[in-house]
Amino acid sequence: MRDHLWTALTVIASVGTGLIGGSFFIFSNTCMRAFDALPAADAVAAMNSINRVILNPGFFLAFFGTALLCVVLLIGQLDEPLVVAGALLYLAGSIGVTMVCNVPLNEKLQKVRASAADLESQWRAYRGPWTRWNHVRTVACLLAAALFALSLAR
Repeated sequence: MRDHLWTALTVIASVGTGLIGGSFFIFSNTCMRAFDALPAADAVAAMNSINRVILNPGFFLAFFGTALLCVVLLIGQLDEPLVVAGALLYLAGSIGVTMVCNVPLNEKLQKVRASAADLESQWRAYRGPWTRWNHVRTVACLLAAALFALSLAR
């Protein structure tokens, strides 16, 4: 019974990390490119709107619920190196990078005024680092999902 529980939790972790990684991928691959096609004022307004709207129960459940599950797996599966690596990758590469890198950039962007004379340069100063860190989050999440899946195949 205990093995079935850990298997089920690992499957859910694989799905959760893949889901979050996919959402990060779509953002880097599609949304940021779409914003670049807009005037800077519109790109800033769109990103700020998304940064407000994403703070919702569904996203929190997927994002932080997966983190909690990773902590449980990390504690309970210390003898499974692939599970440990997947959990650490998600916690550091998704949660850690989000809190230390992406959120501060989002908070700074929130203060940008649409009437700023240097709006274009402020958007570029935000867009470059934010997207690079988002790539890191994407790769970390997708690698975590793969590691969880590989741990199940052994």
